[in-house]
Amino acid sequence: MNGAFVSSIILATVRMAVPLLFIAMAELYSERAGMVNIGLEGLAAVGALGGFMLAFTTGNVWLGILCGALAGALVNMVYAFATITLCANHTVYGMAVNLLAPALASFIYRVYFGTGSSLMQITLMPGVGIPVLKDIPFVGPLLFDQTPMVYLAFALVIFTMIFFNKSKAGLNYKAVGEHPKAAATLGINVIGVKYLSCLICGALAGMGGAYLTTCYSTTYTEGIVSGRGFIALAAVIFGRWTGGGVLVACLFFGLCDALQIRLQVTNVGVPYQFFQMIPYIATVLVLTLVGSKKSGPKANGLPYRKEER
Repeated sequence: MNGAFVSSIILATVRMAVPLLFIAMAELYSERAGMVNIGLEGLAAVGALGGFMLAFTTGNVWLGILCGALAGALVNMVYAFATITLCANHTVYGMAVNLLAPALASFIYRVYFGTGSSLMQITLMPGVGIPVLKDIPFVGPLLFDQTPMVYLAFALVIFTMIFFNKSKAGLNYKAVGEHPKAAATLGINVIGVKYLSCLICGALAGMGGAYLTTCYSTTYTEGIVSGRGFIALAAVIFGRWTGGGVLVACLFFGLCDALQIRLQVTNVGVPYQFFQMIPYIATVLVLTLVGSKKSGPKANGLPYRKEER
């Protein structure tokens, strides 16, 4: 029984960590270019709706994932234009996205599907087992018999680590977030990199939301993101703005989420609302304990005006 419980926790941890990982990587790419985007919750919400609607309409979950990424990228262009071109405050417009996007998603859902009581559902993305590896005792079924989105998330982490640490393009990208004026003197298109970061951020956050409605839940509901955007922000800080660190942080928060779900079904006589607080308490503790020990890229959240170069 204990072995089965541990196996279920680990499996649930991986499933819970994947949407967080996509959303946190979105913020990592954004902040590495100096763009502090707290609108992840809203981007994931429109991605969740976009993924569900196209998967429901076409029956193809991959088109749903693509639609979710596109929806997140398009909505994030509002934030990009305001903060890059107009040099507006990042926090204000990030919060504006958090207010606008979920409301827009809810409105579109009600217009498209109506307000009836019938529950619209889709078929979730099937798992794909990796031959040989999936047969490894204990580890195989947990790590190598998952949906392709799980493999894509971990591949994204590996790519990110190589890109930022081993490639010239990645170093130029990070230079924009550290010292944009110096980067501009080296011929780097600072404005272009910042807009690119917003496109990547919106697409990845949208994919994280689309994962929730194509790989995790069979339907779209209001509030399906459930604070994952804010937890992803904490994961970036906890992970020290590195790909590997963000992965570890997302697995930790995924474990907290998996644990609270398992504890809710145990007969311990404690209201389930207390267990639901576990991921958010963990987030506050992480920000309290490690949030102030290291700051992110030096130009994070600062406006860049080309004429001041």
